[in-house]
Amino acid sequence: MNVGNLLRISAAKFGQHTAVVSDQGRLGFAAFDRRSDQLAGALLAAGLRRGDRVAMLFFNGQPLVEAYFATVKAGLVATPINFRLVAPEMEYILNDSGARALLHGPEFDQVVGQVRDRCPELKLVLRPGGGDALDYEAFLASGQALPPLADLGEADQCQLMYTSGTTGRPKGAVISHGNVLWNLMNTILGREDQPGQVSLVVGPLYHTAALNNHFTIQVALGGTSVLVSHFEPQDLLRTIQAERVNLISGSPAFYHLLMQQPGAWDFDRSSITKCTAGADKLSAETKRRLMEFFPNIKGVYDVYGCTEASPCITILNAAQSHERHGSVGRALAFLQARVVDELDRPVAVGQVGELVCQGPNIMQGYHNQPQATAEAIRDGWLHTGDLAYMDPEGFFYIVDRKKDMIVSGGENIYPREIEEVLYHHPAIADVAVVGEPDPLWGESVKAVVALKTGASLSEAEVVEYCKQHLASYKKPRQVVFVDRLPRNASGKVLKRELRGRVDHGAPAGGAVHSS
Repeated sequence: MNVGNLLRISAAKFGQHTAVVSDQGRLGFAAFDRRSDQLAGALLAAGLRRGDRVAMLFFNGQPLVEAYFATVKAGLVATPINFRLVAPEMEYILNDSGARALLHGPEFDQVVGQVRDRCPELKLVLRPGGGDALDYEAFLASGQALPPLADLGEADQCQLMYTSGTTGRPKGAVISHGNVLWNLMNTILGREDQPGQVSLVVGPLYHTAALNNHFTIQVALGGTSVLVSHFEPQDLLRTIQAERVNLISGSPAFYHLLMQQPGAWDFDRSSITKCTAGADKLSAETKRRLMEFFPNIKGVYDVYGCTEASPCITILNAAQSHERHGSVGRALAFLQARVVDELDRPVAVGQVGELVCQGPNIMQGYHNQPQATAEAIRDGWLHTGDLAYMDPEGFFYIVDRKKDMIVSGGENIYPREIEEVLYHHPAIADVAVVGEPDPLWGESVKAVVALKTGASLSEAEVVEYCKQHLASYKKPRQVVFVDRLPRNASGKVLKRELRGRVDHGAPAGGAVHSS
């Protein structure tokens, strides 16, 4: 069995049912299957070989999902790229993955133009409408439909999903067909999914949650995926009303923005019968408000996982959500999870330690990073880096992050990456980046900066410098200037002392001189 067969099976069962609704129109299962078969054949005819990586840079839409299924049907490895990254970040991923092909939307012409000549392995570039690349539709039409590959199975690589690392360089998680399929079974059971749902896919499909859960589940169960290319709350609410959407998934920050929109409560939301949340802690107050906003849901499914687990590890179902505030649920059916100490020994019930898990959904490893793989997977157990405890009934509670990752608006942000950029600024002597609670985004980025003697720098200049070198969502929303950073005896920055610290120097945005 392989992931491509999910679409083939559903096309045979639900051929005329709508599989995808997007900015490009409506696409039935039979047409979806046929077009992805043609594109798969064209990719192999163009010289790509089994195991080659195919990068994809699109907003959510029909070209992206066609390209994804064509890639996995052909035994190629899908490598979705975060469209919020800037040119140097994209260039690194293309070269690190060794991508042989890139399919992208016209919105990304400028950034692709900046990087494609610096990616020597890249041999094939496709784009709807052509331009400086081969025309997507003409290329697809040239292909002979690829028959099922009988020898493509669960052990073969399916996805290369890049996730930011604490060293400042992204790591590519190698996810097999089997990883995706076992995650699919785990998630369907945990979320109690049913055939024929109409699901709103808001999360970008370069994330494993959106790709493997929100979208692929609907393909497997003959449901309809309404793909949202841009998050605009009023348009999204109109879509829910018009398409009679009954399943919605998102981060707490996404729901906050949706419910706060003027007139949001005037739209017909009665079709929504299931609501799932992930990517950040779901507060009891947010859960209560969601129950009011979507009056026909029975509770909120709280989903916990990580890219390396394809992604699901635990789910708190709707019925449990009324009684287990703060819990992310029990371990899913086909995996084990436990809490361990620093020597990887299981800790007692109620004691805090690191949450680890083991199962057929766990990635094969990090692409070309054996040391990082050995650190993440020890004795078959994936170390999540999250601190948690388990209650006597087996429900897990996430306490904090073992590392200093920031989650803002559902996006994972690693402070070290921002620190590495700021260290290159000629006026900065020392810097630490921390997350601050944010009522809208969950967390926001704060940079605490010590300047070189005699140097001058404003908050706006620090933010602008970050925007030039990093995706916009990673830039600090607050910059605090200090004489020196607090450190312990071994020289490690005491970040806990920086959280909540306010600027006692010049006003925000004003120039500050170090003493």
